[in-house]
Amino acid sequence: MKHFSTFFVTGIVTLFLGINLFAQWEPDVRLTYDNSISFTSYNNGWCIASDINIVHVVWHDDRNGNPEIYYKRSTDGGTIWQIDTRLTNDSLASWSPCIAVSGPNVHIVWGDKRNGNLEIYYKHSFNGGITWGIDTRLTSDSALSDIPSMAISDSFVHVVWTDYRDSNFDVYYKHSSDNGTTWGTDTNLSNDSAFSWYSSIAVSESNVHVVWYDTRDGNAEIYYKRSTDAGTTWEPEIRLTNNDESSWYPSVAVSGSTVHVAWSDERDRIRPEIYYKRSTNGGITWEADERLTNDAAWSSRSSLAVSDSNVHLVWNDDRNGNPEIYYMLSTDDGISWGIETRLTDDSLRSEYPSVAVSGCSIHVVWQDDRDGNWEIYYKRNPTGNTIAENESHIPGFINEKLLCSPNPFTTSTTIILPSIGLNAKRMELTIYDSAGRLVKSVELETNTYQLGADLKAGIYFLKLNSKPVGKIVKVR
Repeated sequence: MKHFSTFFVTGIVTLFLGINLFAQWEPDVRLTYDNSISFTSYNNGWCIASDINIVHVVWHDDRNGNPEIYYKRSTDGGTIWQIDTRLTNDSLASWSPCIAVSGPNVHIVWGDKRNGNLEIYYKHSFNGGITWGIDTRLTSDSALSDIPSMAISDSFVHVVWTDYRDSNFDVYYKHSSDNGTTWGTDTNLSNDSAFSWYSSIAVSESNVHVVWYDTRDGNAEIYYKRSTDAGTTWEPEIRLTNNDESSWYPSVAVSGSTVHVAWSDERDRIRPEIYYKRSTNGGITWEADERLTNDAAWSSRSSLAVSDSNVHLVWNDDRNGNPEIYYMLSTDDGISWGIETRLTDDSLRSEYPSVAVSGCSIHVVWQDDRDGNWEIYYKRNPTGNTIAENESHIPGFINEKLLCSPNPFTTSTTIILPSIGLNAKRMELTIYDSAGRLVKSVELETNTYQLGADLKAGIYFLKLNSKPVGKIVKVR
């Protein structure tokens, strides 16, 4: 019997051969092994970042007697992980790290008490996390500066944090335009007499987007502010929520002109639920709030990542009697959302998740006390980012789209192309492996090609020289 699974793609096809390549989540991976606490950040920064096949994770760990910043990376997309790297070494606490990556440039910020009060510190690797530069102190005042979040665009590094220098908690911002070598001045973004806390930042080219929660209205509400000139000037803030209950812990992500925000909201007067809203014009106007969760338990600490039209959301949820990590996906830029997926299932707490996306893969990291003490855990879905920006270095594939199919194709896969172009000339089909190496190149005299058993299980990229619209049919 033949079973058919058909899809369409323009220009580039990503083909998966072998078994166990459904759009499913792989087993949990424990990243730390020590008898102390290992925590992801409780802030709205991201503790995981990825670029092509390199995945970076950061956390704070008290294995040395006080909390220090630790780092770990995988160079094969999250399959094998290298040893832990200790990034800070002082006698006082370093915590709440956030990480961002662009190619070989890896940036980390965190809160640090080495100066007697909490300040924001920064560290940079120019070679993908192999070696690290010196610690750079970003704030210098006698008050508390903590809970940083960071986003990068090319050589611009943008940081926001909470600061008490004005005798109340405000959201502050600063940036570097030269990959963290020099830094501009601190800017107060919230500047009111209320409590402004837990800021999150995202950037698309020169457009910088910041959200936080603010008590200026008598209860916590979500506020938003943007800059269209890479953080040089800022427009007035916009209040995104308006109800008589608390709205907390926002996370922001952006792709082009579409800005996505998720947060925890108590308006339903039972327990906090995850809410979402978006702007399709770069933050000028905003659509209505949408409730994404609906259960009687606590849903909180959301984290967003976006890739093209795919929006990925993780959060921790108490509906199972203890906090577990849940996931939800929108494939149409936040217009509609799929079903919830429970990512963890153990009898103890799984909390504070962060999500990152690279190519076809989704990466999630969190803190977990299933082992009797808090450890860092990781999970991935290697084909869950269904349509992705191509980050590969395969010739001719830059800036193309990848179709990350959830289907487990086999070596009996047949490629069927429409007749367009084939009547006028022969088409060349070129097949590359996941490392960008040429596997084979064949001339097609018809619009059908049988792959054959000479391809081992794995991920392959197929390209046609005239890029017609085509389809792949799976045959078993």
